[in-house]
Amino acid sequence: MTVGPILLLGADGQLGTDLGAALQDPDLVTRTHAELDVTNAAAVERDLADVRPAIVINATAEDRVDAIERDPAPAFAVNAVAVHYLARAAARHGARLVHFSTDYVFGSGRPGPYTEDDPPAPANAYGISKLAGEHLVLIADPRHLVIRTSGLYGVRGSRQKGGNFVLTMLRRAREGQPIRVVDDQVCSPTYAADLVGAVVRLLEAEAPGGIYHLTNSGACSWYEFARAIFAVWGLTPDLRRTTSDAFGAAARRPVNSVLANTRIEKLGLKSLRGWPDALAAYREALGRAAGSP
Repeated sequence: MTVGPILLLGADGQLGTDLGAALQDPDLVTRTHAELDVTNAAAVERDLADVRPAIVINATAEDRVDAIERDPAPAFAVNAVAVHYLARAAARHGARLVHFSTDYVFGSGRPGPYTEDDPPAPANAYGISKLAGEHLVLIADPRHLVIRTSGLYGVRGSRQKGGNFVLTMLRRAREGQPIRVVDDQVCSPTYAADLVGAVVRLLEAEAPGGIYHLTNSGACSWYEFARAIFAVWGLTPDLRRTTSDAFGAAARRPVNSVLANTRIEKLGLKSLRGWPDALAAYREALGRAAGSP
């Protein structure tokens, strides 16, 4: 994809790693979390002035959901205030911003699936911080893109979380730990490489600005997802279902946050495959990256 300079922020994170590998653009400029502090408005402005990108892709986020519930200030600094700086700077320099949001902007209202036109109703502070960021992006420039996704997992794993759900399940199984996973929260787990492919298709099609839902198709509970993980890897740990109340997380999670990928389908673009097929492909990708896990 060649559209002019692309500035990728958060390039060393789970999503940023897959984005950098997939874009393959000769004018791609990457910034890690250490190289650019997106909460510094002056630094953001200087970087965009230097690079003069056609597209800015923001893969930075603060997503430690339970920690955010206890202290939301860092999340609002990264997920809202910094996004405000990025969206306004991109608009000033004529660049289009691609910003990633979450299914957690839903969850305290009716059950999903939710379309892009459904009114958000976050159930926790993390979801509220991400929803604030969405508004600030689209106020800055209606050409910008907000991509909501769900249950993301990639080859690198989350820098902040020390992995992702799949890698955590595999580690705990191999350590022989008893595993208890909630069976009353439903979402659409999404393979980062599939998400990146859909984002590239949107950019190549010069899709209209606004909000897009991009998740692997289908839905499952986290317990069902864990069971599928162990089946794909041929593991038989002590896995049992539990409830959200029994699990006792600090932040309330959505009961059902399944996203309907309505807008990309209306554009006639290829949507994301089913989550079971994506999970099988993820195992193959892990094997290619670091030997059979």
